[in-house]
Amino acid sequence: MSLIRSVSPAAPGDVVVEIAEAEPARVIEVVERARSAQRSYTALPPVARADALNAAAEALAARSGEVTELAIREVGKPRLEMEGETARGVSILRYYAQAVLDPDGSSLPAATGVMVARRRPHGVAGLITPWNFPVAIPLWKAAPALAYGNAVVCKPAPAATAVALLLEEILRPYLPEGVFTVIPGDQAAGSALIASADAVSFTGSVRVGRQVVEAAAKRGIPVQAEMGGQNASIVLPDADIPRAAKMVATAAMGFSGQKCTATSRVVLVGEGDAFIEALVAEIAALERGNPATRSTVIGPVVSEAARVAVVEAAREARRTGGTVIAGGAAVDGDGYFVEPTLIDGIDPGSRLAQEEIFGPVASVLRVRDLEEAVAVANGVRYGLVSSVFTGDLGAALAMAGRLETGLVRTNAPTSGVDFYAPFGGVKESSYGPREQGKAAADFYTWTQTMNLNP
Repeated sequence: MSLIRSVSPAAPGDVVVEIAEAEPARVIEVVERARSAQRSYTALPPVARADALNAAAEALAARSGEVTELAIREVGKPRLEMEGETARGVSILRYYAQAVLDPDGSSLPAATGVMVARRRPHGVAGLITPWNFPVAIPLWKAAPALAYGNAVVCKPAPAATAVALLLEEILRPYLPEGVFTVIPGDQAAGSALIASADAVSFTGSVRVGRQVVEAAAKRGIPVQAEMGGQNASIVLPDADIPRAAKMVATAAMGFSGQKCTATSRVVLVGEGDAFIEALVAEIAALERGNPATRSTVIGPVVSEAARVAVVEAAREARRTGGTVIAGGAAVDGDGYFVEPTLIDGIDPGSRLAQEEIFGPVASVLRVRDLEEAVAVANGVRYGLVSSVFTGDLGAALAMAGRLETGLVRTNAPTSGVDFYAPFGGVKESSYGPREQGKAAADFYTWTQTMNLNP
């Protein structure tokens, strides 16, 4: 029997949880139980489902301190950011409790009788969630799935197993038995979930996401995958330099750059030395260290492999003619700590500018004008988020319409997503319908048209 073992990235000797991995046969059994439970769950009056989600939200709010402390310990997210994430989880549950009572269809002109189109749940939603948002992402998938009448089976990333199990403990008392279940596991458990669920939602790497999409498509079941980004912050010459530098520094390096929405590329239009100087100063000012400390912005990366990837990125930059203008080295001592790293002078087509490192690494790419800025920003296989910093709203609007990303932000960091707004990307960042907000109904339901004649 394989074990799932999660350790604290701030103190790797601290084993947060060690638990048996769910074997494939066990996963299939859980899904079948969830499918049976879903039939009675979806038959409940809508108000009962709304009440259940509201009660779950209040339970999470009451235990928010416990959830936050465990997440800080297990994934190393800095305290202030993790407190915000837990509060966001409460808001997500409350939002979808109300969504239960939204109209679930529409009436259509009919030659005879009445014609209506209504939404129906798929059955069992299989969720495969990452470690970096251990509360928000499981809930922004589970809450709409439950709101629209599905049962949920969630397989978290091994590095966030303890937090997922705690969420299950908090939510399960308010839902019928079998409607919400967490299965600890890795690849084998995930594959079994894809092979047995009625719809699959995944967040993680492009490599794994492609496998998930292919496996689900072969079964003919709905699938969505959010697979990361190589996000650009575009800084125009008329930008407010101090404000832009502060936002870009935090977006690139906060939580050690371990967000799919983190700024990985700073596309600098024009000469830009004043901005670079301000950016380096802002990065240096970000407090780093123990994630349990409220003032910490940059904690550890999740693993030794992640730390090595950052150091290797700095070495590669130097080998290929770039300049490391900040960071580039591991931090001695316990925990997977590494200096936030800023690289200048590399080619926009180089591997470092094209591929996601998923750590506190950003590249400065200098361009001559807006045309080149758009070309460079779009010149990657990802298309998740971009930011434009400028004092000219007209220029911002013109650029936004040309940027190939699912989310464009003006004078705001690339990191940060509103839970009530559609979220997702284009190109290799995403596959399938958008997540969050009202858009979630497009994935977690199917449409049935009924022609009712007397």
